[in-house]
Amino acid sequence: MIATAALFLLLQTGTTTAAPATQTAAPRHDHSAMAAQAMAAQSSSEDDSNTVELNISFAAKEFVEVADAMPESRYSFAPTTGEFKGVRNFGEQVTHVADANIAFAHAVLNNKKAPPDAFKKPTSKADIVAYVRDSFDLLQKAAASLTAQNATERIINPFGGDKAPYGGKPDRIGILMLAAAHSRDHYGQLAVYLRMSNIIPPASRPK
Repeated sequence: MIATAALFLLLQTGTTTAAPATQTAAPRHDHSAMAAQAMAAQSSSEDDSNTVELNISFAAKEFVEVADAMPESRYSFAPTTGEFKGVRNFGEQVTHVADANIAFAHAVLNNKKAPPDAFKKPTSKADIVAYVRDSFDLLQKAAASLTAQNATERIINPFGGDKAPYGGKPDRIGILMLAAAHSRDHYGQLAVYLRMSNIIPPASRPK
């Protein structure tokens, strides 16, 4: 009887300890779904960066073409007929955009203001065109640095102030959009300077 009871108790114990093993199995993860989500996030980041880079690249191409189209003898030209008092001359317009591009790019890349030695004071047409071309290259580098994680991070405002569009606390993608818009603003002014000099802007010439 004692042996039978002990055997019965042993069987009961084995049954109760074995049962939970089937209930505590490690949860299964859908690794394919997780990988797809990661790839989608990466693709979204790359798309954002690529879109901004394309916009900067397009603005750079047309702006540099306009800067190159004006003869050096006309780089000191500024309109006088109409309300143009105090406006920058052609060369100053181009240099201004280069300076701004450098300030924008340093804010995006380094989250700090560009050092004074980052800015140049070119005087010849060749040096001014090279300066603005290099500034757009730096802006492209800044656009390529965008990721899904840092695109909307708040960064230093390179121009200070509290009011939009040049004030407040911008994010990286916002600064790059502003950079593209800023260069297009001055492109429009330079296109007028060219036409007043009897030169059709390269982008507007018949293909």
